[in-house]
Amino acid sequence: MGKKNWKSSVIAAIVIAILSVFSYTTGTGGSFYFVENPLRDALSGKVAEQREPDTQIKIIKIDSKSLEAIGQYPWDRSIYAKLIEKLETTGKVAAIGVDVLFPEPSKDPKNDQALAEIMAKYKNVILPVNFMFPPQQKAAGLLEYERIEFPTSAINAPKSQTAHINVFQDRDDRVRRLIVGIPEKNGGMVEAFSVKLANLTLPPNEQVKWDPAKQQWLRGDKVIPTNERNQVLTQYFTKPRQEKDLKTGYDTYSFSDVLNDKIDVRMFENDIILIGPFTTGLQDEYLTPMSASIKMFGVEIHANMLQSVLEDKFWNELSEPAGIAIMLGLVLLTLYLFQRFKGRPAIFVFAGTLVAYIAAFIICNEGFHIFIPIFYPLLTIILMYVWSIISHYLAERQERSRVTGIFGRFVPKTVVDQMLQSGEEVKLGGERMDISLIFVDIRGFTTLSEKLEPEQVITFLNEYLDVCTRAVFKFNGTLDKFIGDGVMAIFGAPIKFDNHAEMAVRAALEMKKQSAVLEQKLMDKLGFTVRFGVGINCGPAVVGNIGSEGLRLDYTAIGDTVNLTARLESNAKPGQILISENIYERIHHLFEIEDMGEIKVKGKELPVKIYQVHSELAMAQAAASKQ
Repeated sequence: MGKKNWKSSVIAAIVIAILSVFSYTTGTGGSFYFVENPLRDALSGKVAEQREPDTQIKIIKIDSKSLEAIGQYPWDRSIYAKLIEKLETTGKVAAIGVDVLFPEPSKDPKNDQALAEIMAKYKNVILPVNFMFPPQQKAAGLLEYERIEFPTSAINAPKSQTAHINVFQDRDDRVRRLIVGIPEKNGGMVEAFSVKLANLTLPPNEQVKWDPAKQQWLRGDKVIPTNERNQVLTQYFTKPRQEKDLKTGYDTYSFSDVLNDKIDVRMFENDIILIGPFTTGLQDEYLTPMSASIKMFGVEIHANMLQSVLEDKFWNELSEPAGIAIMLGLVLLTLYLFQRFKGRPAIFVFAGTLVAYIAAFIICNEGFHIFIPIFYPLLTIILMYVWSIISHYLAERQERSRVTGIFGRFVPKTVVDQMLQSGEEVKLGGERMDISLIFVDIRGFTTLSEKLEPEQVITFLNEYLDVCTRAVFKFNGTLDKFIGDGVMAIFGAPIKFDNHAEMAVRAALEMKKQSAVLEQKLMDKLGFTVRFGVGINCGPAVVGNIGSEGLRLDYTAIGDTVNLTARLESNAKPGQILISENIYERIHHLFEIEDMGEIKVKGKELPVKIYQVHSELAMAQAAASKQ
C-alpha cells in the first residue's frame, strides 16, 4: 500500500474513532441508545429454561377479579390488615411487601388503626415510600426530589418498615435498573422495596447495606456495582404477566381468593409475599427489556428485582474510558486487517470480527456479569469496513487513472482495459519480453519541408502520423514515440499477444494502404509525393518505464532487437516494408513475401537476411486468380 493511501486510511480511521467515541459518550446510553439498549437486551436475554423464577416469591394480585369481588378501589385499609393477619398467623410467611401507597388518612380512623396494629405486631411487613422527582435533574448523577410520600402518620409505620418503590426508565422508556437506595436531605438513606424485603430473609452477613464512609453499597462484604444514582443493572426472570408454567413465572393469586379462604395460605410458609396492582386500570405498569410492547406491572418488577438481590445477580457496566479504549483498539485492529485483506477475504474478516465481538459480549455478560458496549463497537467495525471498500475503490480508480495516464495516449483503449482487468502491475524499470517493433519514417520529408510553409508542414505531418497511430491501435500495438517525422511502435507489450509479429505486419500494411490517399493529394498539389519506409523486427527486449521516477518516465523498449529494427527502417526504400528473418519465420505463411537477400548493418558482424512484405497472402492469391 502506498504512503498516500496509508495516510488517507489513517485520517479516515481517526475520523471514525472520533465519531464512534462521540456517539458513545453522548447522554445516557449514547446517541444511538435506541439501538444499543434493544441489541444488548436481545443478546443478554435468557430462554425460559435459564430464567427459573424463585418459588419462594409469591404475588397476591389486586386484579379485576378482586375488584369485582371486594368492590370499588381504593379499598378500606382494614381489608389489607385482615389479609396480612391471615398470612402471618396461618401462613407463617417470611415477609410481606404491600405495593400500595397510603399517603392520606382514611375517612374512618378505625381502618388506619387496624393497619397500624398490624404494623406494630408484625415487623416483617413493608409499606411503600414514593419520592416525587422533578421532570429533569439539574445535573447528571443527582437524585434531587421535590417531596416524599410516606405512609400516613395514622398508620404509624416505623422507618424500618418502609422502603421506596421508585424506578427510573431509561431513554427508551424501559426499566432495567434497581435504585438500591435514595438519600434523604437529612442524611438518611431509604432502601429499595426489594432490598428491604430481601434483608428480612437474608443472613446478617449477606444483607444489603450502605457504607457511608466508603460511599458504596454492599451485599455482605461484596460491593454492588452501582452508578452515581445508586442504580444497578438487574436480571429479569419472567416476562410481563407470565403465569406460572413449569419453571416460568412467579406464583400469582387473586387478592379476593386469598382473603376469602379459597386459597390455603399454609402453602405460603416461609415465602416472601408481594401485594400489588395487577390490572391496567390501576396504572402501575412499565415497559421492560422482556417485551417490546407488553408492560410489566410494578409488583412484578419488584419481584424480579427482589430475586436479583436474593441471588446476588447484579451486572456491572463497563466504565466509559474502558469502552472508549475498546473502540480505539477496534479501529487499529480493523485498520490493519482491512488493509491486509481485500476483496472476498475482507468479507470473511469483516464477518469474523463482528462474530468475535458479539461472542466477547456474551462471554463478558454470562461469565463475568459485565456489560460491555455492543452497538458502538459494531458500528466502528462496520464503518471501518465501509471505508476499506471506499478506499480500495478509490485506489483502483487511482491505479486506473495512473495506467491510463501512462498508456492511454500510446495504446488502444481495449488494451488499457485489458491491463486493468488483468491486475498485473506495470514494473518500474522494465522486464524482458518477446515483442515485435515497427519503425516508420517518411521518405522525402526534407524536400517537402522546403516547398511548404511551416504551418502546412505541421498539418501534413499530423495527417501522416495520424494514419500511423490509427494503424498501430487497430492491431493492438503500443505507440512508443514520435521521432521527428518517424514513429516507433511496440506489439506484444505491455499486454502479451502470441501473434504480435502478425499484428505488426498487418499494421504496416494498413499504414501503406491508408497513406495512399495522402500520397495522391500531394502529387496533385506539388507534383511529387512522399512515402513510408518501414522496418519490422521481433525478439527479446527490455520493456518498461525508463527515465526519472520523480520527473518523467517513458514507456519504451531497449535492446539489440530495437536497434536492428531501426536499421531495417533506414534501409527501406519509399513504400517498402522490410522485415527480419525472425519475423519471416513467424509469418511467412500469412503474407506474400519477397526474399531481398542479405545486407550489412551497423553493429552486426555478419550480414542480416531481410525480406519485403507486399500484401496478405489471401489478397495476393485472389489477384493472381483474376489474372
